[in-house]
Amino acid sequence: MFGSLSLLLLASASKSATFKLNPAEASSQGTQRPNVIYIMADDLGYGELGCYGQKKIPTPNIDQLAKEGVKFSRFYAPSAVCAPTRCSLMTGLHQGHAPIRGNKEKGGFGPNDPEGQTPLPASTTTIAEMLKAVGYRTAIFGKWGLGGPQPGETPMDHGFDDFYGYLCQRRAHNHYPAYLWRNHQPDLLNNTPYNAHQKAKSVPNDLDEVQKLYGGNDYAHEKILIESLQFIEKNKKNPFFIYYASTVPHAALQAPKRWVEKFPKEWDPKPYLGESGYLPTPRPHATYAAMIAYLDHTVGELRKAIEKAGIADRTLIIFTSDNGATFNGGVDSEFFESNGILRGKKMSLYEGGFREPFIAWYPSKIAPNSTVDEPYAGYDTMSSLAEICTAKAPKNDGKSYASALFGKKSKARDFLYFEYPESTAMQAVIFGNMKVIRPNLKQKPDLIEVYDLANDPSEKVNIAATPEGKKWTQKAKEVWSKEHVKNDAFKLGKIDD
Repeated sequence: MFGSLSLLLLASASKSATFKLNPAEASSQGTQRPNVIYIMADDLGYGELGCYGQKKIPTPNIDQLAKEGVKFSRFYAPSAVCAPTRCSLMTGLHQGHAPIRGNKEKGGFGPNDPEGQTPLPASTTTIAEMLKAVGYRTAIFGKWGLGGPQPGETPMDHGFDDFYGYLCQRRAHNHYPAYLWRNHQPDLLNNTPYNAHQKAKSVPNDLDEVQKLYGGNDYAHEKILIESLQFIEKNKKNPFFIYYASTVPHAALQAPKRWVEKFPKEWDPKPYLGESGYLPTPRPHATYAAMIAYLDHTVGELRKAIEKAGIADRTLIIFTSDNGATFNGGVDSEFFESNGILRGKKMSLYEGGFREPFIAWYPSKIAPNSTVDEPYAGYDTMSSLAEICTAKAPKNDGKSYASALFGKKSKARDFLYFEYPESTAMQAVIFGNMKVIRPNLKQKPDLIEVYDLANDPSEKVNIAATPEGKKWTQKAKEVWSKEHVKNDAFKLGKIDD
C-alpha cells in the first residue's frame, strides 16, 4: 500500500531543534505560560461562519468563541493556497522570503503513488521549535503538507513532539483514507484504498451506497479529533501548543451520513459527478455544509476538553483558515456566499482568495465580543506567540497581534506583502485601507490595479489612473522591489524571467 516509502518509516529521525533557550529557563518558566490551540481550516471562506454572515450553515461553537472573544475583520492568509500559507505560518516569513511559495508536488494522486510536497528546509526555525525551546509540548493534528515521510521532512523533524494526520496534502483529498500517520508510522484505518479523483456518469441517491463507493468506515476527522482530545488530557499539567490543521471543508465532498442528513434534500436537485475534480456525490450542497458543521463540532469538542481539564483560563484558542473558498470539486461558493461580498476565490490575491475569518478566545485575557479592524496576516503568528508565550522568535517578517488581542494600542504597520506564483501569478501590497495588486504577472506584468478597501471591499472600482492611485502605485513598486527575493523553485511570472 505504501510503496517504496515503507522502507523509510524506521529510518526517519527527528531533527534536534536548532533554536534553543537555556533549558533551566524553559523549566522554570514553563508552567507560567499559556496553552495555545491554533486551529486552521482548509479552504474555508470568509463568509462561511455565522459570525461572519453565513445564513445557511450553523456554526454555533465557533460563533460562541467570537462572542466571548475577539473577531478580526481583516485577517489575511499568507497565500491563496495550502502549502505556502502553512510555510509562512510556521516560519513567520511572508511569501517574498518564504522557501515554499506554491503547491509543488512530489508524487501523484493515486493511493500507491509516493506522497509529499516540497519540504520545509532543515535550516528554518518553526513556531513549534520556538515554543518547544521554552518548555512546551508541541503537537500537530491534521495536515502537514510541508514534506513527506522521508527523513528530515516530517513534523517531528521541525519541532513537533506528536503528530497524527496527513503528511501529504494530496492524500488529504480523501477524508476516508486507508491510513493516517502517527509520528513516523502509518496507522491503518478501516477503509479501502481508492483514488479521490473520479468521474461518474451517475451516482446513487442512497447515502449508504455512496458511502460504500466514495467513503469508508473511519472518517479521518473523527480519528484526528480523538487523538487531539487525548493529547489535551495527557498534557493538561504543562504548557502545550496544538496546531490543529483540519482538512475540512477542502474537497473531496465527504461526510458521515448522519451529518449530511442534517441539511435539506431540496438543496440538491442534481448530483455532482466529479466533472471538476475530486469525488462524485448526490448531495454536494448538503455534504459541504456537513463538513463545515463537523468542523464547528470539532471546535466545540476541543473547548469542552480544556474546560473539563480545568485549563480554560490559561488557554488561548485561535481559529482561522488557510485560504478562501474554492471553485472546484463540487463546491458551490455562490450558493453559500462563501467569500461574502469579496472578489475572487482560492488561488487569487483578490480579497476573496485570502482574507479569512480570525477569532481568538482566551477567557482570562481577551475582552468578550470585541473586534479588530487593523489588517494582520498569518505570518504575524510567530511574533505574536513569541510575545504571548514569552519565547524568543527568530528574525521574521511578522508584527505581533498580541496587543490587538488584548485591546491595547500598537503602532500601525507600514504594509502587508503578498505574492502567489501559480495561476496567473499575482503580487499585492496593502497599506492600511489601500491595496495595490498586479493580477497577471505571467501575461500582463505591467497591469496594476489599486483599490480603496474601506469604501470598496469588493474591489469593483480600480482607481489606479487617479492621482491617489498613482501615489500608492509608486509606493507599492518600492515595496515589491524590496520584499520580493527570487526563488527559482517558485518563479513569480515575468518578474523572475
